[in-house]
Amino acid sequence: MKHITAIAGAGVAGLVGSVLAFAAPHSTSHSSSKSSPQSSTSPQSSSSFDATIAKNVQTQLEQGKKIFRFDTFGSEAFFGDALQLHNAIAGEKNGGVGPGVSPKTALSVGLKVDADALPASLKSQIKAGKVNLDDPATTIALLKLNAVVGVTAFADPSGGVKSMGIQCAFCHSTVDNSFAPGIGKRLDGWANRDLNVGAIVSLAPNLKPFTDLLGVDEATVKKVLASWGPGRFDAELDKDGKALRPDGGQAGTLIPPAFGLAGVNLHTWTGYGSVPYWNAYVGATEMHGSGTFFDARLNNQNQFPVAAKSGSWNTRGTPDRLTSKLAALHFYQLAIPAPKAPAGSYDQAAFERGKTLFEGAAKCATCHVPPLYTEPGNNLHTPAEVGVDSFQADRSPTHMYRTAPLAGLWTHQTGGFYHDGRFATLLDVVNHYNTHLNLNLSDAQKNDLVEYLKGI
Repeated sequence: MKHITAIAGAGVAGLVGSVLAFAAPHSTSHSSSKSSPQSSTSPQSSSSFDATIAKNVQTQLEQGKKIFRFDTFGSEAFFGDALQLHNAIAGEKNGGVGPGVSPKTALSVGLKVDADALPASLKSQIKAGKVNLDDPATTIALLKLNAVVGVTAFADPSGGVKSMGIQCAFCHSTVDNSFAPGIGKRLDGWANRDLNVGAIVSLAPNLKPFTDLLGVDEATVKKVLASWGPGRFDAELDKDGKALRPDGGQAGTLIPPAFGLAGVNLHTWTGYGSVPYWNAYVGATEMHGSGTFFDARLNNQNQFPVAAKSGSWNTRGTPDRLTSKLAALHFYQLAIPAPKAPAGSYDQAAFERGKTLFEGAAKCATCHVPPLYTEPGNNLHTPAEVGVDSFQADRSPTHMYRTAPLAGLWTHQTGGFYHDGRFATLLDVVNHYNTHLNLNLSDAQKNDLVEYLKGI
C-alpha cells in the first residue's frame, strides 16, 4: 500500500514525465562511455548467472548430503550430556554403565553400519570372524570410525566416548546389506523400519528429561517407549502428552521415507507443514539440537498442553546450529528420488492392468495424482474421507490426514501401511477402499492393483 500511495501522490503528470525521461535517448557524451568497463552494479550476463546457479546447485547438494548424514545440530547436549546414552552403549567395562551394547545388539535394534566407513583391514577381519561382535568395545570402535549410520560419538582425550548425538540419517537412512545384514552402502532417504527408537532411548541411564517434561515416573516412560516397537516414533508425545490411543494401543507412527519429496506440498502423515518446517521441528524439538523452531499453533493449552507449558512451540537454541543448514538440507532431500522397484519384484502384466484401474475405475488417482502420487496443492483430507478414526489427525494442527506419496512404496512395506501400520498388507489397503468407496472390485482387480502399487 505504501508503494501504491507514493505513486498516486506523484500525480499522473509526474508519472508520465518520469516514463518519458526514462525512454528518451541518452546524450552523446553518455553513450560514448559504452566502451568503458561495465559498472559493478550492472546485472550479470545470462551465461554468467547460469554458471552461478550451476555452482550453487552443486554446493547445496554437497552441503545438504553432509548435513543429512553427519550433522547433529548439537543434539549431543541431549542424547549424550543429558540422557547419558553413550555410557549405556559403552558399558561398565569401557567406562560407562551396565552391560553395554554390542554390535550384535545394536544391529538387532535396527542400527545400521556404513560399510564404506570401514577400513579394508577391518572388513577382512569381520569376514574372517576375527572381530568380536559381542563386545561393546567393538561398538565404540565403530562409533569412532563414524560408521554407525545416524550416530556420532565424541571422544575424550583419553580415547573414551564423552558424548553422542544423532543425525537425520538415524531414522531416514538404511543400508543395502551388501556386506552383511545391517552392514552395507548407505541408502539415504529410505525409512529405517527396523529401527527401534524406543528400545534405544530406554537404555539411557537418565530419563529425567522425559519424566520432568511429561510429569510421569520412569517406569511409565519406559512402558511408552517399549510400546512403539520397530520402525515407529511418536513426534507428538512431547507436544500433547498422549502416550497411548484411546483404545490402549501405542500412539507412535511409522517412520516415513525422506525421498520422492520434490513437488510435494505438505509433509508428515497429517500435513503439519513443508519439508523445511518438519526439518526445523525435528531438528530443534525431537533431536533436541540447538536451533530455532516457531509455530504458534502449538501454543494451545487444550490441544498441545505439554508444548504450551514447555515453550517448545517457540524454541530458540543458542547458538543456532540448525537454521543456516535448512536450505541445503531441503535441497538435498528434494534431490533424492523415489527408488525404482527391482525387476522381477512384481508381475509386469498385472502392473499394467493395475495402472489402468488405478487411474480409472479404482479412483486411486483422484487423490494420488501421478507422477507425484499425491495432490498438487493442499493435499489433506478429513478422517471421514479417508475412512479411519481421527486420533492421529487430531494430534495435528490440521486435524486432517495427508495424501501420502506412493512412489517407492516397495521400500517400506515392513510394519504395515497407513500412519500407524493398521493395514498389514497392500491387499488390506485395497480392501479398505473397496469397501469405503463401494468400488466393487473383483479379486483379480484387487491383485492387479497390488502389483501396481508394488511397482511404482
